[in-house]
Amino acid sequence: MLSVKRFKPYYIKEERDCVRVVLAYQYFSLLLDDKVYQFVPLEAREIRVNRQTRKVENENDIFVFQKGKEYNRLPLSDLMKLKDFLTQLDTIVHPYLLKTPIQPDEAGPIIEALERENVKRLIDRALGEKDKEAFVKYTEILNKM
Repeated sequence: MLSVKRFKPYYIKEERDCVRVVLAYQYFSLLLDDKVYQFVPLEAREIRVNRQTRKVENENDIFVFQKGKEYNRLPLSDLMKLKDFLTQLDTIVHPYLLKTPIQPDEAGPIIEALERENVKRLIDRALGEKDKEAFVKYTEILNKM
């Protein structure tokens, strides 16, 4: 049976397109067949998560774990099958991921609502300044919206 005993990043590097979770010796260990294996950075030493798609980019990288003189090599794809690993990884990278961008078809109604609110503010300003011309102008614009 395979489970995560400890999973903490050594550091996190935020790049434009991805978040790199860099791992080190004492920060990552697995429980495999009731034995604790410590991560050793002999091959892969980082997990790259795309900031927009939120997908792990280096699933095929091999991570090496050691217990005494015994080594165990695991692909990242196998680690990603562990629910506790995915939960902890998500907790680590979540603050660095990009918010879902507004799609072009969603922007239209938002822009219209903002324009309507702006015209209402201009009407309020015209009322406050007792500017009849501006008031008439902006109420006509609002009525056409």
